[in-house]
Amino acid sequence: MSTSRHRRWRRKIGPVSRWLPAFARLSTVFLLIALALFVALRVAAPYLISTGFVRSGIEDVLSKWTGYHAEIKGSPVLEFWPTPRITLNQITIRQPRESGDKLLGSIESLSADFSLIDALRGRTSFHEFHLVRPNLALTRDEKGLIDWSYAGLLARAISGVRYENGAEVLDPDLDAEIGAVTIEDGTLVFTDIKSAKTYHFDSVTADIAWPRLSGAISAVVIARINGEDLKVDFASRQPLLAFAGRNAETRTSLTSNLLTAHFQGIASIASLSALSGNAAVTIPDVPALLTWSGKSIPGIATLKSASLESDIMSSGNGLRFNNLSLSLNEASATGVMDLFTQPGKRPKIGGTLAFDQMNLKPFLDAFALRLAAGEAEDISTGMSGPLRVLDVDVRLSARRAQMGLFELSDVGASMIVTGGEAKFDIGDSQFEGGEMTAHLEATQRDFDGGGKLQLSIRNADFTALAERLQLKGPLPLATGSLDLDLQSPKAIWTTGLADVTGRLHFWTGEGTIPGIDAAAVRTQAAEKPFFPLSAAAGGAFAFNQLNLQADFANGSAEMHDARIAGTTQTLTLSGVITYQSNGLALSGSLDATDPAKAAELPLLPFFIGGSWPNPVISPVPLFGNTPQAQ
Repeated sequence: MSTSRHRRWRRKIGPVSRWLPAFARLSTVFLLIALALFVALRVAAPYLISTGFVRSGIEDVLSKWTGYHAEIKGSPVLEFWPTPRITLNQITIRQPRESGDKLLGSIESLSADFSLIDALRGRTSFHEFHLVRPNLALTRDEKGLIDWSYAGLLARAISGVRYENGAEVLDPDLDAEIGAVTIEDGTLVFTDIKSAKTYHFDSVTADIAWPRLSGAISAVVIARINGEDLKVDFASRQPLLAFAGRNAETRTSLTSNLLTAHFQGIASIASLSALSGNAAVTIPDVPALLTWSGKSIPGIATLKSASLESDIMSSGNGLRFNNLSLSLNEASATGVMDLFTQPGKRPKIGGTLAFDQMNLKPFLDAFALRLAAGEAEDISTGMSGPLRVLDVDVRLSARRAQMGLFELSDVGASMIVTGGEAKFDIGDSQFEGGEMTAHLEATQRDFDGGGKLQLSIRNADFTALAERLQLKGPLPLATGSLDLDLQSPKAIWTTGLADVTGRLHFWTGEGTIPGIDAAAVRTQAAEKPFFPLSAAAGGAFAFNQLNLQADFANGSAEMHDARIAGTTQTLTLSGVITYQSNGLALSGSLDATDPAKAAELPLLPFFIGGSWPNPVISPVPLFGNTPQAQ
């Protein structure tokens, strides 16, 4: 059975072996003929094709594409090996003089492959363009559209493209082959008439793949602006629609040391009316980005990094950010945000953000964003940055929040910026075992008119707070409450301690003041005319109730009849504390808490001077005990 199978295979292979040598010989002959024709054309081409013919052909191509007039001053160079290629030097592209003589740009050197067969037939067709040191200029008009060219094929294709059944459609008479375009060491001046700004891009390098006008495009562009290299990757199946300012499917990414951004979806260069897709932005160093962009935002140094990723879609008169993920420094949040835009009104950002853990300092620094364009800008000129005209209404929540050395939990807060006023409210939070609410407000002329702070703490552990803040000196340690109301006439980012005015009210239940021994104070007062507080620091002053009020002004706090009621004695204080220098000028007294024990614990008035935390105590003789005048 095995033998019969081998015979069948030999019968099938036999005929093939007879015609295979003939096929190989025929293929070899055709290959040699093609090779001979290829070599012959390359050898004969310099004698059959004139340089002037190819030069005039590429001039016509450039003029046809741009609608401008192409002028070539340098002598062209033709190469025929390994592929036919022409190199032109000193090219200028400008409008015809009768139409304004507008300059589109200049090119130091341009190379392009051309079809040898078409050239022999008296026609020219080019592909694989390579531009060396082109200097181009583009303009974006008031409508947000790019002035691509004067009246060339590209302009006609952009104006004639249609959108049908989800695809880009272009009439065949407007279609054309392009191929690959490479740009080396170019410059681009981009003028945005809409924003009245001009951008200069240097060291431009680009690789563009665009087989046909009606086909998809992909491009990689690297350029330098303000000393920073940027890389842009752009791809679209509907490039003509995109260049026409209409809605088109695009994929764009921007990469640099300062910023990384990515967008994929439907967008338009003219407006945001039909934006839809996914966007991601990462800023590793926010202060460095602001410095590079020429902006100065006071207090922003604490915001080191930021990132955002979201699904974006147009919604009515604005944008909706769904599935938003936001990171500020090490804090991350999720939520939903909206950007509202209405004619005649400021754009407004609103929404909710939920953090697991966050730092409130960057959000307080965000108040300074209203200054945006920098303190150097003259407000009287009417110039303003984009953030000056941006309103904010954001709700925040966090399981844990940090504000400097303070820690909060279960925080509910809001940030509202509208017109000439900004408000930051902590409506509810847990603080050191108690509750805290706060209100920060800045008003007038982009916040440089001053601001105020209102803080309310109820039943918090001030013992733990003193330890956390590492405060020195004899301080009341107890569970208590605090009301603080401060204001400043200066901008909040320039306010110093001497600029603050306001009032404080602090009260507690039972507690102690370590470092004050009431008995030792009486002993020292009986023996010495003055003594340091440390000389009576051997014990602690236990109290049942504390009530303190103070006013702040001119860099000092004026204390009004602070009363600390102990179990046996009561301490009262009033006077001035200069908190910039820790200086004290207080009058105080010790007397019996129970009037029935006044004889046992007589009134002891004294004066406290010097500096904190070890001031000097000077007993004040009672008037009744002073010698009578003779």
